[in-house]
Amino acid sequence: MHSITETVIRDQFPFWQMALRQDVPQLAAGTIVVTGCGTSYNLAQSLACAFNAQGQRAIAVPGAEWARRPESYLADCRDILVLGLSRSGTTTETVQAMTASRARGWPCFAVSCAERAEILQAAGQGLYVPTDPREGIVMSVSASVMLLAGLRLVGIEVSGAVIATARQAMADMVAGAEPLIRGRHHFVYLGAGAQYGLATEGSLKLQEMSITYSQAFHPMEYRHGPISLIDHQSVVVMLYSAETAAEEAKLVAEVQAKGARVIGFGGPGDLQLPGAGLATLPALQILGEMVAAQKGIDTTSPRHLTKVVVLN
Repeated sequence: MHSITETVIRDQFPFWQMALRQDVPQLAAGTIVVTGCGTSYNLAQSLACAFNAQGQRAIAVPGAEWARRPESYLADCRDILVLGLSRSGTTTETVQAMTASRARGWPCFAVSCAERAEILQAAGQGLYVPTDPREGIVMSVSASVMLLAGLRLVGIEVSGAVIATARQAMADMVAGAEPLIRGRHHFVYLGAGAQYGLATEGSLKLQEMSITYSQAFHPMEYRHGPISLIDHQSVVVMLYSAETAAEEAKLVAEVQAKGARVIGFGGPGDLQLPGAGLATLPALQILGEMVAAQKGIDTTSPRHLTKVVVLN
């Protein structure tokens, strides 16, 4: 019998279809600042790369940082638009980022999974993207649909083929990952460009769901020191990028030689899964649940976490 967390992860695709049917504008400005906290900031990192790849200059900044010191991240604050992401719509720092931005005269746009959310009002314009009401503290469906909506705001259309790939990657993870992760305690997530934000999100999901030590790096950076931790207790999740897959495969062979097991999305590994970008999210989410199940941890009540982070 599946936990409620696993059930919600497995059942998320009708919410993707719902998000695909929504009308969304295409955002444009001299610079788009994408902001959020936690999972939403991880998504922001991926979206900023996607904007830039489409020819729209963008930068990702954590909500608290943008609210308090925007000049530390952007020297020229003329002609900017601030895009804020928040599942609950009440995350203190992201709402502050919207409020502070509008006070400076910067236009804002928000994406939230809560209808009539505080962040939508603070931004003045935005998009409500429904998520599964059964979703608990750990963001899963909400992360997927906010990333999907964000990609559409970039101008990238998401096809049914992406959903099919996401389903297959998740099924392959469930079918093949268990023997690779059994008894292993050190997890590393690697991804370049837009994949890096997803690597950080995969790492965060594992930490939240299974109370397991994990790290996220750009692939080539991993060789510059952090690789010293690799041993027979390690699992590496490689999110391959098409343009650099060959050099990333060499890194995978190197960590395998040092004892690590590798789960590869879109490239070689002890377990090879299809997909990149959005299509990897459900499989990354289910991996966290699988590690938690091996450790006997209830993912409906992760340690020290609440569903909404509000600063009093």
